Amino acid sequence: MQNRTRAIRWQEMVTPLVAVILALAIGAGFILFVGENPLAAYKILFVESFGSLRNLATTLQRATPLMFTGMAVAFGYRAGLFNIGAEGQLYIGAFAAAWVGFTFTGLPRLIHLPLAIVGGMLGGALWGSIPGYLKAKLGVHEVINTIMLNFVALYLTDWLATGPFHGGSWVPETARIKATAALTRLYPPTRLSTGLFLALLAALAVYLVLWKTKQGYELRAVGLNPHAAEYGGINVAKNTILAMAISGALAGLAGTEQILGLHNRFIVRFSADLGFMGIAVALLGKNHPFGVILAAILFGALQTGSAAMDRLTAVPRELITIIQALIIFFVAAEYLIRRILRMKEGA
Repeated sequence: MQNRTRAIRWQEMVTPLVAVILALAIGAGFILFVGENPLAAYKILFVESFGSLRNLATTLQRATPLMFTGMAVAFGYRAGLFNIGAEGQLYIGAFAAAWVGFTFTGLPRLIHLPLAIVGGMLGGALWGSIPGYLKAKLGVHEVINTIMLNFVALYLTDWLATGPFHGGSWVPETARIKATAALTRLYPPTRLSTGLFLALLAALAVYLVLWKTKQGYELRAVGLNPHAAEYGGINVAKNTILAMAISGALAGLAGTEQILGLHNRFIVRFSADLGFMGIAVALLGKNHPFGVILAAILFGALQTGSAAMDRLTAVPRELITIIQALIIFFVAAEYLIRRILRMKEGA
C-alpha cells in the first residue's frame, strides 16, 4: 500500500513535466516547419524569460495574477467544485479594490492598502458565494452558474466604469486610486510589485488551510465524496458555499493585484483572460498551491519570451498559445487515462 502511494505521488510530479516536454517537442516541429532552428528559438524564449533580473521580473509580474486565479480554481476543485467563474470574480474584486482605492482619502498607507486588498477579496468572495449558494441550496451546477456570472460581472463593471464611476477621461476607466492604496514596485522599470509576495503568502495560506486544519479536512472530504462526508456529519452545503467564497476571494485578489500594482485604476476589459488561464494553470499544477506557483511561472515565461521569439525569428507568438494548449491536452489526457483504467478495474 505504501509503495503504491509513493508510485501515485511520483506520477503526480512527473506527469506535468512530461506534458511540458511533449508540448515543446511538438512545438519544435512547428518551428522547423516555418524554417527556424528549434534550439535557437527556445534559447531566445528562455533568455528573454530568465536571462536577466529584468527579464525574470517581467516573467514573475505576468505570472503573479495567474498564481491567484490558478489557486482559485484549484481550491474549488479540492472541494469538488469546478469554478469556471474566476474571470468574473476577478473583475468584481478588481472594481471593489479600485473603488476603495479612489474613494477613501486621507488614510495612511498602513490602513488604506490593506483595506483595498480586503475590499478586492470581499468582492470576489461575494461573487463566488452566489454560485456556491445556488449549488448548495438548489442543486444548480456551478459550471453553468459561474459561466453565466462571468458575463454579468463583465457587463456590470463595464457600466460602473463608464457610468457612475467614470473617471472623466475619454478612456472607459475609473479615477486613479490614491498613492496610499498602490502596491510597491519591486524592480523598476519593470511592473513587478509586492503583489508577488501576496501571491506566495496566499499559496502558503491555502496549503495550511487545506492540509493542516479541520476545516480543510472537511472541504477535501466533501470534494472526495460528498455523500460519505455528509454521512460522517460534515455540513456539505456550508462547505460548498465556503469553498466557492474562498475560491472567489483568491480570484478577486488577482484583479486586486492588477489594479493596485499595475493599472492604478479600473479599466474596462483589462484582463487578458487571466481567469480562464487559471484553469490551465491549476490543471498543470495538479491543483496543489505550490504546483500552481510553478505552473504560473511557466506560463508567465511563455508569455514573456513569445514576444521576443516573434520579434527575432519567423516563429509567430501564436505558437506559444499552441504549446500552452498542448500542455493542457497532455495533462488532461492523463486524467482521462486514469479514469478509463479505474473503469476497467471496476468492471
